[in-house]
Amino acid sequence: MRRLTPAEARSMNAVVPTRSSELAHSTVASPARAQYAAQPSAWPAELELWFALNAGKTRLVRRRHFGPLVVQRPFHPEKDGTCHVYLLHPPGGVAGGDRLDLRFHLDAGARALLTTPGATKFYRSEHSASMQSVGVAIGAGAVCEYLPQETIVFDGADARIETKVSLATDATYVGWDFLCLGRPAAGERFETGRLSQRIEIVRDGRPIWFERLELQGGSPLLEAAFSLARQPSWGTMVYAGTVAENAAEQVRAAIGAAGDGVFCVSQLEEAVVCRYLGPRVAEGKALFVRAWNVLRSLGQGKMAEAPRIWAT
Repeated sequence: MRRLTPAEARSMNAVVPTRSSELAHSTVASPARAQYAAQPSAWPAELELWFALNAGKTRLVRRRHFGPLVVQRPFHPEKDGTCHVYLLHPPGGVAGGDRLDLRFHLDAGARALLTTPGATKFYRSEHSASMQSVGVAIGAGAVCEYLPQETIVFDGADARIETKVSLATDATYVGWDFLCLGRPAAGERFETGRLSQRIEIVRDGRPIWFERLELQGGSPLLEAAFSLARQPSWGTMVYAGTVAENAAEQVRAAIGAAGDGVFCVSQLEEAVVCRYLGPRVAEGKALFVRAWNVLRSLGQGKMAEAPRIWAT
């Protein structure tokens, strides 16, 4: 095939430097690339999973996905057939304009534990907000444990996170979330940007837990002793299900002195809520796993079974 001459190439709106030095110093981009770079992109992704009890095990009976959200093969490491599923987002981060939608449906009697192999990262955004929306519908007598790894909100990010859980009368939900502002190990703080978080849990259509957070980068709340007290990370775990009346006392006993100054637990009418505020997400996870073990034993009659992916 004959090579184009420089004159022919220019007539086709191409840029063809004739020497390597020209290539190294050329700053001209093709019209198509310039147009793409000038407009912010969005990468939406959706994942919807349906679980049902079949032959003594909970099965992932149906799945639907669009974009970069998928699941690995389900595991059944527990004797009661609880289905362990790992939620994968291969890009690893959420950029400006991206939207992640996750929906989980558990039929009556199903039991599922959902987690992620790594942290979710919300990157700096100069154009539009990034969003993650999670919806969980749990049928009669079913149990859903949604225990993802932490969420890291970079300085300059515009992150919006929503979780809504709908419970049947005797269903159980266990969920936690950990948030880390900035990248403390790199000396980055959350000086600019915005974080919005909303969590709602309803049983038979009636709210039993609701929480909303609006935080601006550089806000005085980051420093205030009554708020985040200069700590970069915090977590919340909610156990919505039947447990003993003294569940909070049993959790405190299991945590012991390890929780001094960083951990607390409250027992409400229909939920037990654990909190962590401290310097390291890993510390908060270790404390929450202890609390989860106690609450699982009280409410489900079995010990906590940590997903294998957490050990890798």
